[in-house]
Amino acid sequence: MYNEINLNQIAMETSPPAEEPARQYYFMEKCRRWVKKFEAENGRPPRACVFNMGCQMNAHDSEKLRGILGTIGYQLTEDETSDFVLYNTCTVRENANLKVYGHLGYLSSLKKKRPQMMIALCGCMMQEPQVVERIQKKYRFVNLVFGTHNLYKFAELLAAALESDRMIIDIWKDTDRIVEDLPADRTYPFKSGVNIMFGCNNFCSYCIVPYVRGRERSRRPQDILREIENLVRDGVKEVMLLGQNVNSYGKNLEEPVTFAQLLRMAEQIEGLERIRFMTSHPKDLSDELIEVMRDSRKVCRHLHLPLQSGSTRILKKMNRRYTKEQYLLLTEKLRREMPDLSLTTDIIVGFPGETEEDFQETLDVVRRVRFDSAFTFIYSRRTGTPAAVMEDQVPEDVVKERFGRLLSLVQEIGQETSLRVQGQTLPVLVESVNEQDPSLVSGRLSNNLMVHLPGGSGLVGQIVDVYLKECRGFYYIGEIADSQEKERTWHS
Repeated sequence: MYNEINLNQIAMETSPPAEEPARQYYFMEKCRRWVKKFEAENGRPPRACVFNMGCQMNAHDSEKLRGILGTIGYQLTEDETSDFVLYNTCTVRENANLKVYGHLGYLSSLKKKRPQMMIALCGCMMQEPQVVERIQKKYRFVNLVFGTHNLYKFAELLAAALESDRMIIDIWKDTDRIVEDLPADRTYPFKSGVNIMFGCNNFCSYCIVPYVRGRERSRRPQDILREIENLVRDGVKEVMLLGQNVNSYGKNLEEPVTFAQLLRMAEQIEGLERIRFMTSHPKDLSDELIEVMRDSRKVCRHLHLPLQSGSTRILKKMNRRYTKEQYLLLTEKLRREMPDLSLTTDIIVGFPGETEEDFQETLDVVRRVRFDSAFTFIYSRRTGTPAAVMEDQVPEDVVKERFGRLLSLVQEIGQETSLRVQGQTLPVLVESVNEQDPSLVSGRLSNNLMVHLPGGSGLVGQIVDVYLKECRGFYYIGEIADSQEKERTWHS
């Protein structure tokens, strides 16, 4: 963790600093003193668990939450019966909300047996007023509730919750603040997410994200580059640049910078070997970005480009601001400039008013673009979005039948497109020892396909050239291309 601060040097006899993030380190030390008292009384440190329930931005946020808890002195676990349990929630689909309520129902009885246990909720779901109202009424045993805009205040809010016998609620409707340089407990020591912007200005008619994440605000490029440089010094080889729509990065800066320019600057960082990013909105994908991707030595050959629907009529109702024809022209250009590019997408089935003809347009795009894979979703009605009150909601049985047809087509094409690199030797970033077979390790190609190959833990975190022997649907079985290197590392 490169951004460690010595909490012993913080003067607790003074008032908390006003500036951030120094203020949060003050409250980390305050919480740490509580932890030491707990440990003295119980003969062990308190245990804490952070459950991530959302997207990759949520996952990165959860790394920060774990980092703060670890700095305070909590023992990090994956046990839902820990002394402190924090759910970092998602609200993109109704099922995500129901999942949270299910977990809270389970914890209700546990909390009665262990009243000293603390439960906290944060993330996108907490930005919905009706959700917070329900928690106040039905789940009064929850100790702390906060949202997306003030996540950096976690240490300060935890300090308040530790001293209070009532529910602490701190929800901001919006913010223009960006506070970074807080501890993080990374899932992988060799790769990391990096926030480049927050919020979204697109207001797709089905999407709750702009309402819970706020309007777009970009980090200064020098701050992003400094963070990446620090991560590289800490052993990171691959970064994932994160934003709701990275293609619109930099528009609100005092000195505007395009996302393509940011990629060029990041590529100059010595020691950084791979750059990924998500998510890209088709309406903002520029020729400049395509050129940077094409010419880059470090930007991975993978682009996630959400389609959502192949029907221009439905795309207009979705407020996506592109047509079927424009999307097809864009993907043709991408394929022409980068024949080895892996294209993945998101598709919604059953948007209000979708007819069989509209659905056939979606299938047509899938056949013509030939996505490597697609995240397919049944439309989820989200209260507060324009689509929620649209007429002609599609019957559930019709949606499920269409979803089945789409999934079959996506899987069929995906398996065919995955075959195209069979027999080639390509670099793989080894990420872990295989969970099912410890004689194998697993990693990813630049195009994001998974590869399993013989090897030991000594390979984890390395980028190795792998001969791709056999494609098995959406993953490969391979072996290290250099036989001497293979012999040296297999049994490490």
